[in-house]
Amino acid sequence: MPTTARNMDLSKIKMVVTDMDGTLLNSRHEVSPLFFELYGELRKREILFVAASGRQYNSIADKLSPIENEIIIIAENGGLAIQNDQELISTPLDSISKNTILSILEKIEGAHPVLCGKHNAYILGESPRFINTLKEYYTKYSIIEDLQKFENEVMKIAVYHYEGSEKHIYPSVKHLEGKFKIKVSGENWVDLSHINAHKGFALQKIQEKYSIGPEETLVFGDYNNDLEMLALAKYSFAMANAHPNVLRSANYTTLSNDNFGVEHILKKLIKDKN
Repeated sequence: MPTTARNMDLSKIKMVVTDMDGTLLNSRHEVSPLFFELYGELRKREILFVAASGRQYNSIADKLSPIENEIIIIAENGGLAIQNDQELISTPLDSISKNTILSILEKIEGAHPVLCGKHNAYILGESPRFINTLKEYYTKYSIIEDLQKFENEVMKIAVYHYEGSEKHIYPSVKHLEGKFKIKVSGENWVDLSHINAHKGFALQKIQEKYSIGPEETLVFGDYNNDLEMLALAKYSFAMANAHPNVLRSANYTTLSNDNFGVEHILKKLIKDKN
């Protein structure tokens, strides 16, 4: 079981990594003004900041627009990483794999697949309700007639189910694990991607690039798509609202996303760095 952060020393931290939905963002999908204030203190102390999410790059950049050119953004669950318009990592799906996955998803009642490109998403226009839901997570999207005939680069396939992803989508794609990376990434989402397209793969490459070790890395997460990156940090934090798998895996816990759990630990980090 994870422990609280009361007696730990964060003075050696060189990089902070946080998930977005359910972690840095509150239940209204907002970033707090307090976070941006604390980020300024992190930057003064030359601490690298990484936002890591299943969201598309543009959506993450919009949420963090005041600092988007100063940070590293890991998008599409690790399939894409960008720093100041420079692409660090790109791990797309090939077209045969894409269509293999789509053939399975098409048979799941109530499933809404999304083809995720680097800067745009592609969906069918069959559900006005889903299009409205999609707008929170994808700031740029296009409606197309046939997902299987789409030939441009796809970073991952995200699939949404209103009644719950773990129960209604995951069982139908579980058998693909090992060939693809399959992640229940939220209450309503499952993401399917290249076997190396996950947050841990991307974070490890960034750690190597900057020669930053696990003992110098602080990571926040709340859902199963955060497990690989949490494993790369000595200071791994599960939000109080986290999935049971994350609560079991993280070394520490913090407050919920609606109670400023990330900011609570960042305050301690800044204090320990003084």
